[in-house]
Amino acid sequence: MNESALIKDAQRGDVQAFNTLVLNYQSQVYNLAYRVMGEGDSAADMTQNAFISAHRNIRRFRGGSFKAWLMRIVTNACYDELRRHKRRPQTSLEALHVLDEDPTPSLHSRAESPEARVQRRELADAIQQCISALPDDQRIAAVLCDVQGYTYDEIAAIVGVSLGTVKSRLSRARAKLRDCLRGKGELLPGRYRLDTERTPENSGVADRNRHMNR
Repeated sequence: MNESALIKDAQRGDVQAFNTLVLNYQSQVYNLAYRVMGEGDSAADMTQNAFISAHRNIRRFRGGSFKAWLMRIVTNACYDELRRHKRRPQTSLEALHVLDEDPTPSLHSRAESPEARVQRRELADAIQQCISALPDDQRIAAVLCDVQGYTYDEIAAIVGVSLGTVKSRLSRARAKLRDCLRGKGELLPGRYRLDTERTPENSGVADRNRHMNR
């Protein structure tokens, strides 16, 4: 895909070129919106709003990372929605399970036991609940970095803040996530619990469980 050519065509009004760009990025945009909003319907709305805004403003795009430009648009859409309703994001466990489904289950059905799959879902549930409890700015920074894999510089460009602010938000977010997951220790599979959760009485059991899961 020649992205630069598609962008130029879209800026000249070529709807098909813009639709090709949408197809290329819609999963990434939706995943970011889902992790921020914590609910499938809201994430779908934010994704649609982001692409509508991108279509209206694509002539203003002046180069650089088109992906970062799109992510900035959907991030701002999520910010606006959360502030408009002054609410916390809702965690949709059903939607999380859908996202968690392996796209090629036949490749993993033999390797992953039903117990391991349940444990992975429990961990995903706990992590998403903790992410959803973060303040908006910290949650977005954590999602962009630790879920989406953006660099600090990329996050600063997407969110529109300084590099120092990104680092500060991530530091606070990670500390809160650690505390949240520590509080959910009993809900997590044994091998995923933090080392600080282990006591002399249960460490031997945890070690044996870890050995059995290898």
